Amino acid sequence: MKPIYEMHLFDKHYLVSEGEQPEHQLEVLFALANLFNIRIIKGEKLVRTEMIRFASSQLGERVPEPFYRGFPESVRQLLPDQLLFDQLVHYAVTYGFGHFSEAGHSLFEEQFERAAFKENAEIKEFSVVTEEEAIVLIGEIVANLLAGTRPLSDIQYRLVKEYVIDFGLNGMEIASKNTIVRLMVDTKNLELADQLSMSDVIRLVDEINYIEYHNNNIKKLNLKNQTRKFITGVINRIFANGRVDIINCFEKKKLWNGLLHHIHYKAVSEEAQQFVDAMRGSENKSVYSEFERHMTEKNIKAAIEALKTGKGSAAVLRNMNYIISRCESFEDMQHLCDCIDTKNVIVLIQLLIQYSQRKGSAARNFVFTKHNMLKIHTETPEEQQRRKSVISEGQVAMLSKYISENLQKILKGRLGKVYIDPDMKNYALPIQETTSQGGFGVLTRGSKLKMPETKKIRAFTYWEKVNDIDLSVFGIGDNGTRREFSWRTMADKNSDAIVYSGDETSGYNGGSEYFDINFEEFRKMYPDMHYLIFCDNVYSGINFEKCFCKAGYMTRDVIDSGEIYEPKTVKSSFMINCDSTFAYLFGVDLQTNEFIWLNMARNGSMTVAGTTDMSFITDYFHVTDIINVYTFFEMMASEVVSDISEAEIVVTNKTVECAEGVEVIREYDVDKMIALMNK
Repeated sequence: MKPIYEMHLFDKHYLVSEGEQPEHQLEVLFALANLFNIRIIKGEKLVRTEMIRFASSQLGERVPEPFYRGFPESVRQLLPDQLLFDQLVHYAVTYGFGHFSEAGHSLFEEQFERAAFKENAEIKEFSVVTEEEAIVLIGEIVANLLAGTRPLSDIQYRLVKEYVIDFGLNGMEIASKNTIVRLMVDTKNLELADQLSMSDVIRLVDEINYIEYHNNNIKKLNLKNQTRKFITGVINRIFANGRVDIINCFEKKKLWNGLLHHIHYKAVSEEAQQFVDAMRGSENKSVYSEFERHMTEKNIKAAIEALKTGKGSAAVLRNMNYIISRCESFEDMQHLCDCIDTKNVIVLIQLLIQYSQRKGSAARNFVFTKHNMLKIHTETPEEQQRRKSVISEGQVAMLSKYISENLQKILKGRLGKVYIDPDMKNYALPIQETTSQGGFGVLTRGSKLKMPETKKIRAFTYWEKVNDIDLSVFGIGDNGTRREFSWRTMADKNSDAIVYSGDETSGYNGGSEYFDINFEEFRKMYPDMHYLIFCDNVYSGINFEKCFCKAGYMTRDVIDSGEIYEPKTVKSSFMINCDSTFAYLFGVDLQTNEFIWLNMARNGSMTVAGTTDMSFITDYFHVTDIINVYTFFEMMASEVVSDISEAEIVVTNKTVECAEGVEVIREYDVDKMIALMNK
């Protein structure tokens, strides 16, 4: 079985049994429990010795030593001058003399002995399935992912692509144009064009231009003949299938004109010639042109109707802020609210979150994705002054009410009797996971986990095939103040509150860095800090996808025992393989003692953390206060039951005993939630 299938199932707490009759079952069960705290709750007789090695690769049994091998005890014993000298010498050796043959270590650290591991670590419950059962499970996951209208994350897409290559679509429909386009780029399968409209061709060209030519400017194409022939084939196939939405093509008329010229397109039919003439002509008949004309004339009703008729109700919602800011009467506002009749659950949830977090006249953060990379723009003071899209608190409240009511109306009664664990209020819905990395223990962005008072977080990153990756932490205060904890600042900050393992700069053959955060001590030492944000960046300047890098966190006892890296205590371990040098990992709310998932790859080539604005991140810390997994299933249930034996669907983060046929949905079943949101 392909590793990507096994890895994805491992993230869902499944191990796959392949090959002949398993041997050494008791020994394998003992090893899984002893090394990783994995308890097999189903399929014990299917365990195999290979599972030990596979679990190790996912949870990291053999991780490179950090700069300070006695971390954290030895680091606390060293003086700030010694810490600084250590790092300066090591930095000079690496970057001055180019010594990368082996990882450097402290000049001052004395011998140390570790106490045997004696912490209470959480048990990870797994099931073992046969290869045939595994393929069925993967097929169900892929079908659910393909049902989603939103773009997939890189790890989700890779799973879908491998499955489609191996088994085909098997009648499964692809709801997301983004997914169809990516599959076409990778497979060059012209049959997929049957699910596209002509207006989607520009998106296809943009993706090809970025992926195959490493060019993100579609206005400056330099495509090879083979690519030009492929795009021409796609266009002609769409003409043959009659999926020419010329009105939508007018929206990108200049791009179309440039593309047709670049590929030397020759019309193959009368309809094709009419299309070419329209794209090259001076007239623009797009829906948005008509919409803008009515908006300029302050005819709000006509503008809304033009958009709704030409693009659908969801387009009205996407332009909501612009329309609201031009509404001059209650009648206009009422008409706009009456148009919130879309069946698009994801758009409604996004708007509900957006308006619930709106901060009046404060500087806005514009967060969007392109090529599965996060892009951020924070409004400048000059832009704030020129802003025309001003929305009052009353308008925001009115819209939020209508959106919430419409969402509940659409979802009501989709499911039967549902049991929902109260803990599911802490988990966010997978609304926009395109920039996320995947791996064991990864949850949707904004999900919260309450940390026990007796535990601390040990954040980690380890890598190969690159010299220098840096792990850093940033403290954010309510008044906007920020403190940096990184290789640049930690010489005089190591304490019982926060400990850093040292800056490893020669880790090509294996490097690692760690941070220990003791929440109680940190709050005492830095009372002005409300949030912590953990980041990873490649100081060496290459993108994460060109090296091997894992990150994650452990929960360790405040009083340490055992090795620096204990797989038993790993709560999450995931690959960072984005086409970027920078990633946000996770955060901590110091006031509530909650761990919060971020997991975002940021576009750019930043090699030093702390040089960018992070104010937008705290919005994700409150997403579950607006809508969460619990409230989502509560809206869909015909009845929420308190007795699990009465339920037809169980939503929980715990191991439960259910009757046969009862579907159990867990916090990591992102694909099932995606399918339900797009039902």
